[in-house]
Amino acid sequence: MRTKDLSRLVDKNGIYAAIAVDQRGALRKLLGTQDSEENLSLFKRLVAEVLTPYGSSFLVDPEFGLAAANKNAEDSGLILSYEQTGYDKTQPGRLPRLIENQSVRRLREAGADAVKFLLYYDVDESDEINDKKQAVIERVGTECQAEAMPFLLEILTYDDTIGDEKGADYAKVRPHKVNEAMRIFSEPRFQVDTLKVEIPVNMNFVEGFGSEAVMTQAEAAEAFQQQAEATDLPYIYLSGGVSAQLFMDSLQFAAAHDSQFNGILCGRATWKGATEALITQGEAAAKVWLEKEGLDNLNALNQVNQQTATPIQN
Repeated sequence: MRTKDLSRLVDKNGIYAAIAVDQRGALRKLLGTQDSEENLSLFKRLVAEVLTPYGSSFLVDPEFGLAAANKNAEDSGLILSYEQTGYDKTQPGRLPRLIENQSVRRLREAGADAVKFLLYYDVDESDEINDKKQAVIERVGTECQAEAMPFLLEILTYDDTIGDEKGADYAKVRPHKVNEAMRIFSEPRFQVDTLKVEIPVNMNFVEGFGSEAVMTQAEAAEAFQQQAEATDLPYIYLSGGVSAQLFMDSLQFAAAHDSQFNGILCGRATWKGATEALITQGEAAAKVWLEKEGLDNLNALNQVNQQTATPIQN
């Protein structure tokens, strides 16, 4: 049961309308040859300056994003990441790692209104691997509880026996992977306050949305209904790098089929194009892109979000 105050993270209507630029490995790839630490920090700061006045809260990492955190809009809550980027590739299971020089107390002292931890999770992986992951989340939850810090758990699902989480084969099992992981981490022992999760279906493979259909609209609707039944916690959708238009289409479909999601926390769907502007034309061009296309993307998403999300009662 949620007991912590989430009011700093949601808008006046009780809806998450959050902006994420805590990407590190993914942002390095987008910046290509321009992936210096200076440019990582610069890009995050530009996103904060331009977009956070129009969001309810701002997610960034403490490794390259503290300058951006200082530019966060005054009435926007600050969410700081607690995980290292990616996962440990020296052993199987995509095991998580904490940022070594951080703790929930230190993140609070850096100004955090909430802490976010990203977990790669496959409900069908071995108990040995999943028990290790669950223990990590128990530790983070306990730290957050001790500091009265809201805990956002981001879950990214996968199946290494299938690979390609964006492909058709994975789309067939995605509802099971997403919804069962939500059910597990809604247990009180993890002390999670909000789940940040994937939309339970890949809309690119739903009839009427993509060129290849592996799921009917009725099956997709059932997946959303099962997701709502899987948790009693607030849950919000991440954009997962899809286009702003597909993300909006997904939100509208979700709301039309009994999803009870409480808002969005999205990144690349709003600002991805600004990375190309930074690479090819420099800082000023990136800022112009964010002020035009970036704000257009964000305003359109916010409009759909307000029409479709379920408010949290604080």
